[in-house]
Order: sequence, then structure tokens, then C-alpha cells
Amino acid sequence: MLVSKVFTFDSAHQLTDYHGECENLHGHTFRLTVTIENAVQKDGMAFDFLLLKNVVREKIIARLDHTYLNDLMPNPSAENLAIWIWDELAAALPV
Repeated sequence: MLVSKVFTFDSAHQLTDYHGECENLHGHTFRLTVTIENAVQKDGMAFDFLLLKNVVREKIIARLDHTYLNDLMPNPSAENLAIWIWDELAAALPV
């Protein structure tokens, strides 16, 4: 079973290894979809949404919302940001 939850956060960045408009400081409203795959348990749920929301808010949203992403990583492209989020959540979620 796949269970997904969508989150949003606002951040600014500039792409240091890119030559074009995005190398200038600019901001985005990011939409993050987190999907968990797990078997449906005896309680009828594959994963507790409250736990998912709390972990994502603590590990990701609280650290990225209204921040300058270049302070977190040298070249915060969408791909590098996704890798960073994946690493943070993989260490924090039990599934």
C-alpha cells in the first residue's frame, strides 16, 4: 500500500553551477510529496499520518521553510534538495 502526504514550504536559493536566470537569488513555494510504502496493519492503516506529519515538519519543514537554501548546501538544485530530503527522512522514518 502506498500512502502519500503533501507538504509545502517557501525558500529562496540561487543555483551556483547554473548560468541563466536561476543563478540569481529567487524564491519558490515548494510542494513536497512524501510517499510511504507499507503493508496494511491490523489497525487498518499502512502508516500513521500523525507520525508522518510530525517527522516531516520537524526534520524538513522546520529546517527549510523561509530559509536561504544555499546556507544548507552549496548548490541547492531541486535534485540536490530532493536527495537531502530523502536522506533526512530515510534516517527518521521507521519504514
